[in-house]
This record gives sequence, structure tokens and C-alpha cells, in this order.
Amino acid sequence: MSQIFPLCIATETIGSDAQQLGSSIEDLKRICVRVSAHVVRQPALHLQLTYHVTLPSQSLANQLTWPIWQAAKVGFFDYLWEDTCLECFIAGSLLGNDGVACAVSTESYIEMNASPDGRYALYQFERYRHPAALPPTPLYQTDGRTLARIDWVDNVELPLYSEPPTASKLVSYKRRIGLPLTQLPNQQYAIANTTIEHIHPCVILKFGKTTLYFAPSHASPPDFHNRQHWSKFKL
Repeated sequence: MSQIFPLCIATETIGSDAQQLGSSIEDLKRICVRVSAHVVRQPALHLQLTYHVTLPSQSLANQLTWPIWQAAKVGFFDYLWEDTCLECFIAGSLLGNDGVACAVSTESYIEMNASPDGRYALYQFERYRHPAALPPTPLYQTDGRTLARIDWVDNVELPLYSEPPTASKLVSYKRRIGLPLTQLPNQQYAIANTTIEHIHPCVILKFGKTTLYFAPSHASPPDFHNRQHWSKFKL
């Protein structure tokens, strides 16, 4: 079973973005970004997030910043949102010391950032953008001492081409991420100390000095932290 999230482009500045990229508004709207979420065992239990990005032309692909995958890069790193970044926001109830979900802070949430090159970060917020310090507060595992992590799954060097690329051919990229889970009663899952009740996968694509934002639904101006646009977790 999977939960599929088609992401749409934020259109606040799409006219000027297209002009800067030497593209058309229609071409930018044709950028296809999709995220699929699965709960799998590999062999440990994970929330597996697969990010697919498809560009409608080689011209846009030539301008996209998509760092090369490097196993040596894997590790915690701040400020990944300043470049191409695969993101996911997760909200739910906090777990008590007995491992049972409780409504200690229903406004708390987790932010995941990941670069295609293997770097990542996981942050814990008490409520909307708070604490406000930069970089944000890291997320820790349930022991309170070990930084939470992600596991990269089956990542190979991309982009993928169905045939030799030309100006009019689609260019596709893909990365797959695993977030370690704890299984709770009543078919609930938790990441670190937070149950998964709402989820909001999103993507930042950097084309030179131009930044495009993708999410299932956007606030105005774009704001991935705005929970009114998050989806219920249905797995």
C-alpha cells in the first residue's frame, strides 16, 4: 500500500521565474514532481519516501542543481534548504516515557531535509517555526542523545534518460529515503518521539539563482511549515 503525493509548483513568481530561466510558464508548470510513501521492512521498519522529478526539457535540466550521489557525503548537515532539497514535514502526538502517544504538544512537528548527494538533517519544532533559531533544533532518537537519521535506499547515479536526451525529451531524477519507524498499537507508526498523523512532502529545486517550490498544496506566499496544507497520513 502506498500514499501518492503529486506536487505542484508555487506560482507566486512563476512569470519572472520563467523569464530568468529562458523558459515559458507552461514549461515550468509541466515540471512533474511526485512523492510516494510506503511503510516497508528493509529489514527494519521504515517509512520509505521516493522522490521523482521529471523536467520537460534538456534546457531546464542543464540549469538544475542536482548534486551527484556520494556515499561519503551521507551524514547530518544544516542549511540544505538553500539548494535543491527533498523535504518532508511530519506531525502527530509526542510519545510519553512509556512509549504511548499522548497529547503533550499537538503543535509539535518534524522537518526532514535531504540533498540528492546524501547529506540530510532532521529537526524538531515545538510549534510553528519555533524555536526560531537557525539552524533549527536537531531531532534526537528516543534515547534523547543520539541524532535521528535517515537511510538512503537503492540510490544510483541519475538522471535517467529513456533515450538520448534532446531539447524536447523528458529528463528524470529519483532519490529514495528511509526514515526508521517504531510500530505502535492500533496500526500507528512513530518517527523518533512523534507519531505520524500528518505528512507534507515537498521539494525545492534550484536552477542557478532561481528557486522553484513544489508541494501538494501551497500557502501564499509559499510556506512549507503552514500545517493547513498538510495531508493526513493514511498508511
